[in-house]
Amino acid sequence: MKITDLAIIFTAIFLPMFIILGFRSENLEDIRYVELKYSSALRTAAQDAGFMLNVNASQGMEPAYDSLKFMNADKELALESFAKTLYINMGIAEDPAAQAALWWYIPALVVIDYDGYYIYALQSYESDAGEEVLQHVWSPKIPYAWTDSIGNSVHFTLDSYVNVYESASRQWQRGYQKELSGRTLVRLLDNEDTFEQMRRITIVNQIQEHLTYYIQRHNQGALRNGISYNFMLPYIAQEEWLNTIDDIGLLAFIQGLPIGDQYYNNYALGGGRLVKNPVYYGSMDHRGIRYYYREVCSFGDAILEVFPSAKQAAAAGYLEKSCVNPGVL
Repeated sequence: MKITDLAIIFTAIFLPMFIILGFRSENLEDIRYVELKYSSALRTAAQDAGFMLNVNASQGMEPAYDSLKFMNADKELALESFAKTLYINMGIAEDPAAQAALWWYIPALVVIDYDGYYIYALQSYESDAGEEVLQHVWSPKIPYAWTDSIGNSVHFTLDSYVNVYESASRQWQRGYQKELSGRTLVRLLDNEDTFEQMRRITIVNQIQEHLTYYIQRHNQGALRNGISYNFMLPYIAQEEWLNTIDDIGLLAFIQGLPIGDQYYNNYALGGGRLVKNPVYYGSMDHRGIRYYYREVCSFGDAILEVFPSAKQAAAAGYLEKSCVNPGVL
């Protein structure tokens, strides 16, 4: 067989394959470009929404709050900012139909507030005409709640401030963990390290459980709307979960969004980036001298009072005590 015949046979067999692979390569490049565009849009939208959480929903307290304890994140403003930024960066700012369709691929948003969280997810309700309507709505605020084996309950926050229910006395107490240590029947509050570990685990696990529930419920509504994609909570590293609860923020998911013959799946976190003011504890040493110190210090004396600022502690008659040079008052 002549070499020209072999060349013709080779070309006839492999040329279509090369053409198909070329189309496939171009298609993959296009998909990659769209994925990067969507990821940038989602990340920017989450960041903008997180920034808007800095605005206190309780406007009367806006000029006065000294710590996150008095902060009530404005979830509606954050949602509005998230949607607006996402629409603009995905090129659908002037397309209401595309905007409505996009929300079928957003199974859940989570606003992580100081003393609880909200989930914005698909829920059904009955209209005035008696028809079932599916719509994204906010859940009530869900507290970061922990309960022990004898019915004591602790509502955590994003710092060490807690609301504690003692089942024996049927009474609630409020305060920082160090302030309540040894003063309740809830043993969890008596050890700072154990308390902090349980606080973080409880918050993360609780958000994960509720997200799983709402995302699975989203599957049912999406299927009735003709979307057969199986939505599920994506894997998020434990370290990243723990970072999400250091400040108020918004967690957003996009899943199952068609791109060519593939699907786009991603999530993004936008933090409020609020600066947490330090807490100051007032104590008294064996000489009867009252002193105050930052929450990062520990001297072993009973905590008498808690202050949001050093100025207030000093005004109450306490002297400053430093961790660096604890012998100096």
